[in-house]
Amino acid sequence: MSTYVDPIVALRRELHRIPEPGFQEFKTQALLLSWINRLPTDRVEVKTWRTGILVRVRGRVGARCIGYRADMDGLPIEEQTNYDFRSQHPGYMHACGHDMHMAIAMGILTQLVESPVDDDVLIIFQPAEEGPGGALPMLEECVDFQTWRPDAIIALHIAPEYPLGTIATKPGILFANTSELFIDVIGVGGHAAFPHRTHDALVAAAALVMQLQTIVARNVNPLDAAVVTLGVMQAGTRQNIIAERARLEGTIRTLSQQAMSEVKARIETLLHGLEVSFNVQTALNYGANYYQVYNHEAFTHQFMSFVRESMPDVSVITCSEAMTGEDFGYFLRDIPGFLFWLGVNTPYGLHHAKIEPNEGAIEVAIRVVSSFIRNGISR
Repeated sequence: MSTYVDPIVALRRELHRIPEPGFQEFKTQALLLSWINRLPTDRVEVKTWRTGILVRVRGRVGARCIGYRADMDGLPIEEQTNYDFRSQHPGYMHACGHDMHMAIAMGILTQLVESPVDDDVLIIFQPAEEGPGGALPMLEECVDFQTWRPDAIIALHIAPEYPLGTIATKPGILFANTSELFIDVIGVGGHAAFPHRTHDALVAAAALVMQLQTIVARNVNPLDAAVVTLGVMQAGTRQNIIAERARLEGTIRTLSQQAMSEVKARIETLLHGLEVSFNVQTALNYGANYYQVYNHEAFTHQFMSFVRESMPDVSVITCSEAMTGEDFGYFLRDIPGFLFWLGVNTPYGLHHAKIEPNEGAIEVAIRVVSSFIRNGISR
């Protein structure tokens, strides 16, 4: 077993105690920097960007650079685990495994510093994956990232449904295009006894809910895949007052950019019709939009073959694409690479208040990624 597992597991537990919102990962950044600063400095360069961190490890040859990305932020969920290292931040939890992701990245970094490889390696601690999205602004705004821009890039995400010692991925599309959806309906409120003097935002919003459910069934090619889900509906203040405002919140997910454009165009058409039909106004906000995770086919095949051939204790599964979203897709849009699922064997799913990933997966991931970077990536 790797000599780095015990301290890296301890780091994971420290990180688990301090989950923070996107672009507010100040304690997280400080803790990671304190660990990075303990490493030998002769081949390591460190830069910060907002609450993120870039760590470049110079290789023996340095003809190219391999990137590895870990996300940093937590979720607004009240923790319900049995851990004795539960979140110290009320209402926030690392319920999507980003504490595991960061600990794995630190383990990979430590191995590559202490046992150099030929290539330069860029370890990327990226903020705000859960929202509003840190990958795209890092690509667009971070000068140091562009200076150290990797030639290939890798990431992982924990997968509760897979057993310990299992990784799963596939060439091509792995995660969907995603968009948040926020719709406000503004009418004219009034007394329930005089409905003719009002423009009922609640009734209009209710009609819109049903109309939105027709988009996938009647406007998207059935050979494509799309989801329009509404998770929040808010309207009104009292039972005898006709609502002046209503709000719908949801998500859009598609397996193609064309389908995403078509869904959004149809939503906008429905809103225009709603305004005319119900004499209301509407406001539309798409919130955070994430680009599909599309795995580079050659690199992904190479990775899967390498693990199968050199690590018989690790099971490699070819999985199906999922409607989950990940802003790592923006990195893959510009840089060849791949993302894979890491089995953590827990009955509770991602974003669940009781999720307890098996920490044995940390050692598996460090060994798989470090070995692939060291031996597996062909030119």
